[in-house]
Amino acid sequence: MRPRGDGASGARWLGRTVLGAVLVGALVIGGTAVRVWQVARGDDRSRADVIVVLGAAQYNGRPSEIFAARLAHAKRLYEQGVAPVVVTSGGSKAGDAYTEAEAGARWLVAQGVPAERTVPVEQGHDTLGTLRAVAERAHALGWRSAVIVSDPWHSLRARTMAHDLGLRAWTSPTHRGPVVQTRETQARYIIRETGALLYYRLAKRPADDIGGAGLG
Repeated sequence: MRPRGDGASGARWLGRTVLGAVLVGALVIGGTAVRVWQVARGDDRSRADVIVVLGAAQYNGRPSEIFAARLAHAKRLYEQGVAPVVVTSGGSKAGDAYTEAEAGARWLVAQGVPAERTVPVEQGHDTLGTLRAVAERAHALGWRSAVIVSDPWHSLRARTMAHDLGLRAWTSPTHRGPVVQTRETQARYIIRETGALLYYRLAKRPADDIGGAGLG
């Protein structure tokens, strides 16, 4: 015969297991969100082989406000001697006359960066694909280290992907532009990037469509 009380014991065990899983999940999500926030606040301007600007939307060769903020920050890093070369990155959408990389390089040259100091890498439609193309070019040219310029909340995911692709990378995010204008916007992007980073760590695939577009 089945001892009395086994059903209650099983229910308690199941309840504790579920509660434990929920708590572990909450800790993982919360810890990741804190790391996204911490890395976003950092600004490492150590010397590197290249500065890599992650692409964002462009309109007929004109960088969007988000992209222009990244490019302006990269220009300041170049002028401070952080790296001798600026890599602009990103492909194009159907019907575009310019790639993001080309639009970014044109903007930098128009702002006084010598054309020979810009290297457009015109492949990639998401963060992982773009960084894979950048890493391949970097390895071919003997570059080993990179300062990645993007938006603050995007920095940890971009750095993680760059490391996985064999680049020594650190981040110097821009703290200007629409992504950092309000606390509500910042909170939304932190949540988005937490989900995207966790998805990447689990699947090793990009998740740039989580929570909407805009971070590249």
